[in-house]
Amino acid sequence: MIRLKASDTLWSHGKGPLSLQIGLCTFGILSLELALIRWTSSQIRIFAYFNNLVLIGAFLGMGLGVATGRRHPGLVHWVLPILFLACMPFAFSEQLDIVRMSFPDETISLWGAEIARGGLPIFVRNLAIFLALFCMLVAVFVCAGAPVGYLFPKLPPLKAYSADLMGSLLGIIAFTAATFLNAHPPVWFAVGCMPFVWLSRRLTSLGALAGILLLASISINGAIFSPYNRIDIVKTADRIRLNVNRDFHQYIHDFSPSNLRDGRHSPASLSELTSFRDMYDVPFVIGDNRGRVLIVGAGTGNDAQAALRNGYKPVFSVDIDDKIIQLGRRLHPEKPYDHPSVVPIVNDARAFFEQYRGEPFDVVCFGFLDSHAMFSSMSSLRLDNYVYTEEGIRSAWNLVADGGHLSIAISVYAGQWFVDRMYWTITKATGKEPYVMAHTRHYGATFIVPKQDAVIHWQRIAQYPRLIPLLSAADTVTTSDNWPFLFIKPGHFPWGYVIVLSAVMLLAVASIASAFGPGAIGRDLDLGLFLMGAAFLLIETRGVTSLSLLFGSTWIVNASIFSGILTMVWIANQMARHWVLENPKPWFLLLFISVVLVWTFNVGSLNSLSLTLRGIVGGLLVALPIGFAGVIVSILLRTSSDPTASLGANLLGAVLGGCLEYLSMSLGLEALAQLALLIYFLAFLVFLRRFSGPAPEDGG
Repeated sequence: MIRLKASDTLWSHGKGPLSLQIGLCTFGILSLELALIRWTSSQIRIFAYFNNLVLIGAFLGMGLGVATGRRHPGLVHWVLPILFLACMPFAFSEQLDIVRMSFPDETISLWGAEIARGGLPIFVRNLAIFLALFCMLVAVFVCAGAPVGYLFPKLPPLKAYSADLMGSLLGIIAFTAATFLNAHPPVWFAVGCMPFVWLSRRLTSLGALAGILLLASISINGAIFSPYNRIDIVKTADRIRLNVNRDFHQYIHDFSPSNLRDGRHSPASLSELTSFRDMYDVPFVIGDNRGRVLIVGAGTGNDAQAALRNGYKPVFSVDIDDKIIQLGRRLHPEKPYDHPSVVPIVNDARAFFEQYRGEPFDVVCFGFLDSHAMFSSMSSLRLDNYVYTEEGIRSAWNLVADGGHLSIAISVYAGQWFVDRMYWTITKATGKEPYVMAHTRHYGATFIVPKQDAVIHWQRIAQYPRLIPLLSAADTVTTSDNWPFLFIKPGHFPWGYVIVLSAVMLLAVASIASAFGPGAIGRDLDLGLFLMGAAFLLIETRGVTSLSLLFGSTWIVNASIFSGILTMVWIANQMARHWVLENPKPWFLLLFISVVLVWTFNVGSLNSLSLTLRGIVGGLLVALPIGFAGVIVSILLRTSSDPTASLGANLLGAVLGGCLEYLSMSLGLEALAQLALLIYFLAFLVFLRRFSGPAPEDGG
């Protein structure tokens, strides 16, 4: 039997330069982090809505691993065996009946995923399962961070930190390449696991890798993976259903006259088909102008076919997920995407609204683009949150031609409060109160707003019930780019969120005591770098959400942003290293100014600029505070009496920042910059005492 000793250090011998080994570790950590964020959300649907908690768990694990690495470097041998154990409940989530496990909190509407029937026992059970899975993921990153903690002090701190950052950057690039090549989960895990196979070189690690790849392969079960979703195709006798991230997403319908005349349909089936067809036809039968049309959330092409059926052309069909458009091309029986008048476009809807410079449209139609996924692991925003803000709807309204109309179809399953919020948000955006009709499919409603001089034949939809708001505009919380949380229910206290985040923080505090020793928070923990880590994650999250307004929430934009952030921090580290920067005070002043700029500047105003200018100005706005913070962190690592422990504290601070990010759901996104500024100021006060004496030599 092979014993894996936590004190083993022989694994690092003969594995190349120390900087290469550090880079391999962080390459593996970043790749595994991204793999787990994507895979967990495809196996248990609740993780699709809360993948930022996986990110928080990764930071917690990395921080603890780095802090304990010198005492337990042999944990590198446990990375893959523990990952194998952590993968088992996710791989067999269907057999364990946890795929559709609800999140025990009704604060946010999750298409039923927030409903926990069964009272307190089910609440406690689901919470326990969720936290147990979270702890298993944390354990993986504790072991993965340990070799970094062991290797880091063997090099000058800034040289080690440079290798750390470069490995992380290459990890993001490698995972982005795998995404671009349409790789599936086994490839994701292979990319993240191979560095640890190389470093460990134990049969247990190799066997665990084989088990991980087997579990990842089993979990596919015929699914298709896009950069955003796991897509399952379910074929029935009369239609095809797409599920994304284990939730129903859409049907592919055949409304062709030949199919509707098919005698094999029962009366009930034919009635249902006709009802669905009429629902899709609504935006395209009520107006007289039958020219250009824009559809966002176009999916597999049902809306595009409805536009063609009613004489519209050209038809611009926008969807963020290229895989779903491809499935429409391949599987839709009426082949709308093969029609010469249909122009399929892969883009984020809000980004298309802001970037389009062509002729206006007679109809701007929102399909059912309700998201089942987050737009970034850095934030609690969904992919579609910025589409349904006042500013987002106004940008769509600006594309409607005189005589045309805006049509927004959305599920109002959440209840009357959701109807009220949508109604008054649309009213603020367009200056007109919408006509709201309910239909019986997908708990849907369609909000219709005519433009000036539009001729609308309301009698054509008179058979549908009309919905009206019950609350006034003054009594309704509407959405904006600062508060884009469309699905947060009013009047509910988020008990589930508070309990989960409190449990995470308690776990972090208890773990810090274990990693740094009793009394660590007041004595041994580098409080300054801890605070820098917390503020950095907040300002990074604010930057990511800001840039999504300029360039969209597509996966390639997010990958570019994260790569750019790491590149900026690496450049800051090189500056501090080669120019021997030692005084952080002037950099703090620049940091404060840049954060105030992020706080006060209206990023949306840049959408009037060209794409190039938008990129330069928006990029600088985000890059400056990240660069200045990177210089400060590098200086403080150089002057720390224990750089490894300081790095661990910095990573653990990101856990606090990740938890504080949830405050934006109450206070708005601008509050993230304000909170980051406050935390940076507290860090500055901590460092005023630290820099009263001479700085030690870096030696590298």
